[in-house]
Amino acid sequence: MDPFEFIQSWYRDQVNGEWEHTSGVTIETLDNPGWMVSIDLVGTPLEAREMAPVREERSESDWITCEVDHNQFRGGGDAAKLGPILEVFRTWATESAAVK
Repeated sequence: MDPFEFIQSWYRDQVNGEWEHTSGVTIETLDNPGWMVSIDLVGTPLEAREMAPVREERSESDWITCEVDHNQFRGGGDAAKLGPILEVFRTWATESAAVK
C-alpha cells in the first residue's frame, strides 16, 4: 500500500464518532517551500508509542525531519517530501502495530 492510501486507511480506521472531532491529520505547506504533516495519536493504537527521530538535511532544498512528540507525529520536508513523510509514518505505524 502506498503512503497516500495508507494515511487514508489509517484515518478511516480511527474515525469513531469522537476522535475526528478533536483529533485528525493536518497537511500544510511551508513558505520555504515545503510540507508539514501533523497526525494526532491520542485515542489511537499509536498513543504513547515512541519513534526514533528521522533527520536528513542534505541541503536547504533537500531535507526531511519526522518525530513523535506529545502524542503527535510531526513530519516536515522540502517540496518533494510529502510522500516520504507519509512513508515514514506508514513504516513506523506498521512496525509499532506489529510490536504490541
